[in-house]
Parts: sequence; structure tokens; C-alpha cells
Amino acid sequence: MRLHSIEDQASLTPELALSFLKEGNKRFVENLKAHSNLLEQVNNTKENQFPFAIILSCIDSRTSAELIFDQGLGDVFSTRIAGNVLNDDIIGSMEFACKLAGSKLIVVLGHSNCGAITGACKGTELGHLTHLLSKVDSAVQQVKKNNIDIDITSKEAVDKVSLQNVMYTLNNVLDRSEVLQNMFKNGEIGLVGAYYKVETGEVDFVKELFTSKE
Repeated sequence: MRLHSIEDQASLTPELALSFLKEGNKRFVENLKAHSNLLEQVNNTKENQFPFAIILSCIDSRTSAELIFDQGLGDVFSTRIAGNVLNDDIIGSMEFACKLAGSKLIVVLGHSNCGAITGACKGTELGHLTHLLSKVDSAVQQVKKNNIDIDITSKEAVDKVSLQNVMYTLNNVLDRSEVLQNMFKNGEIGLVGAYYKVETGEVDFVKELFTSKE
């Protein structure tokens, strides 16, 4: 959804921003791409950008947020890291996107068949990756607790951990950022947990957090 001015962006609600993503994923699944003229998008955004959302997703090559949600250049901020985990720099990027650049929605997007989550479930240790995957351990332990007999390295377990990790990450955004917490309380931004199915191209919106301005 192209926003052409700061006034467009300011008038947008977090709920409407989410509807743009839902409509975009529907187009993606139905192969009805709306944002195809890339050169036009370059020309239209060369002076300014007014993104309506920031999306935290995995680096997985199948999970490009702009494609999944059928968004063009200048429509969304895309933040990618293995396992869609949080760190201070990502939180700072979210604060920039929302407080300084005017975005109205934060999305944490996990996905099925995730290699990073598989690594966390298997206890993979490899250089700096070891520390990154440790951020998924709370989700791994929760799935083990809720499913006593599950093989934590199975595809079923990995997908459960991926979904649980989305929930943990989403909750931690507000816990770790006073800036975003205040914006959320004032109804300036919303937060959404989403889960992309690599098998079908569909996104499930698993948790939606909005606060009324009233």
C-alpha cells in the first residue's frame, strides 16, 4: 500500500496497516501481484519514504516480507535475522521505524520448516550462531513442557517451537522498549505475531495487539 505523504501516514491506524498486509498476502497466495512496476516505485520513492509497518522476519530465503505481503519499495521496513530473534539493535531499529519514521505496526513473522529453529532444537553450536540460537531456548523449553513425549527435533516440534518463539519475541518487544511501550499504550502503534507457511504461501496472524486511543 503506497503512502504518498506524511499526512497519509499520520492518518493511518495500526488496524488499517494490518489490513494492508492481510490483503497483500491474499494477493500473493492467489498470484495477483499488485506491485510489479519496480522502476516506477524507484522514481516515486527517491525523495521520501513513508513505510506503514516494520516486519521482523527470518533470513530464510523463502520468507521475503515484501513478496509474502505483496508490498513495494518504500511500503515497509524489513528487518531480518536467523530465527526472527530480538537483540538491542533490532529493538533500536523498531524504535526508529515507529517513533522517527512514522510506522504504525510491528510484525514478528516466524515460519514453518525453519532451519534456525531446527538448529536450536538440536542444540547446534557454531561460532556466533551459538549465542543467537540461545535466544530460542525459552521457546524450546516451553514446547518440551507442554508436549512431554514429543521428539524435540521432529518437524512437528520445530514448527511448534517456531510458533512459540513468535509469541515470546512479540511479548519481549514491549518489555524491552519503553519508547515502544509508551507508543503502544497511546494507541500509536500495534503489534502482531504472524506465522508463514512455506508449504502454501499463507500467513496466519496468530496474535494481534492494539490499544484504543480513547
